[in-house]
Amino acid sequence: MAEGLQLEAAVLGSFSDVEAAAWDRIVAGEPPFLEHAFLWGLEDTGCVGADTGWLPRPVVVRSGGELLGIAPAWLKAHSMGEFVYDWAWADAAQRAGVRYYPKLIVAAPFSPVPGSRLLVDPALPPALADAVRTMLLDALETVARESGAAGLHLLFCRPEEVRLCTERGYAHRVGMQFHWQNAGYGDFEDFLARFRSKQRNQIRRERRQVAEQGVVVEALTGAEIPDALCGPAYGWYCATIERFFYGRQYLNEAFFQRLWEQMRPRLQLVVARHQGEPIAGSVNLQKGDERYGRYWGASERYSCVHFEVCTYTAVEDCIRQGIQTFQAGAGGGEHKYGRGFAPALTHSVHRLHHPGFQEAVEEFCTREATLVRAEADRLTEELFVR
Repeated sequence: MAEGLQLEAAVLGSFSDVEAAAWDRIVAGEPPFLEHAFLWGLEDTGCVGADTGWLPRPVVVRSGGELLGIAPAWLKAHSMGEFVYDWAWADAAQRAGVRYYPKLIVAAPFSPVPGSRLLVDPALPPALADAVRTMLLDALETVARESGAAGLHLLFCRPEEVRLCTERGYAHRVGMQFHWQNAGYGDFEDFLARFRSKQRNQIRRERRQVAEQGVVVEALTGAEIPDALCGPAYGWYCATIERFFYGRQYLNEAFFQRLWEQMRPRLQLVVARHQGEPIAGSVNLQKGDERYGRYWGASERYSCVHFEVCTYTAVEDCIRQGIQTFQAGAGGGEHKYGRGFAPALTHSVHRLHHPGFQEAVEEFCTREATLVRAEADRLTEELFVR
């Protein structure tokens, strides 16, 4: 730490309590789901807040009024919208007479995207950055205790944060998603060349089916996306929730409008049209050379349109734009894997205040991680086996 530099930590009640420019300076190298416009947008439109069981509790570290570190924390009364599934832990705790809620989590709501959770100004020298990161974690632990939380959880965090937390006795949970990686492909056919002939033929057949139904698909980025597609995109999102029994509507139309108004440079949309009318689409976000698949849906059902919109045209556009990684979200691993998305490990850390329950969670995470890592290794070896 710089000599004489005084660091002060504070917990806030709203993301509006932090200047957007100062916040975004710190998250410049992070996914867009950590940007102020996204987090404040969720809060300002009512997607998070007291009525939803997501109480904003951002923690900040300042020196002389200058923002040096942030942690997007939330006090929660449930586990919905997190995508690190701990329902079994909560059930086990209830059966054992152990309190599991409320809990303090550090995460990007509704966004299972790896990123830093103890965020520090990237311009800080290493020693000062470590001090700020440590103070953030200290402050989070204090907030968890003083708010009566049963535990503290950092979801989809970075490996270096895992090391810091496990040194304090946190349980380390390993998960698996499927991400597309650009191996220097020249075009989509170059990508297809890596598959076995049976898989190549299946993908080509599915793409032909879409065209034969008279469905035209295009990819739009940023300013190319018209205002008129905001309403349909929200409708597609709702249609998916209504169709699947496990769907939960976390976002409202006002938040979609906020994305169009304030985050359009981050937006990427794949839209399918039939006879000129938009009938399906996927709303993605991208930043730098990474793309993140988020909200898919359709107002009319046509064969293979889901694969075309969420995978084939999206990947084709990634190749065209030089995108290096496409994270298509949680779930659907079998379908993603069969279409060239490789296993990618995710990390979360968990500290429960009940000693006996913490020990049980640690044992569970250790056993689970062994299985997850073995499965990821196997799938990676077999991804493009001819």
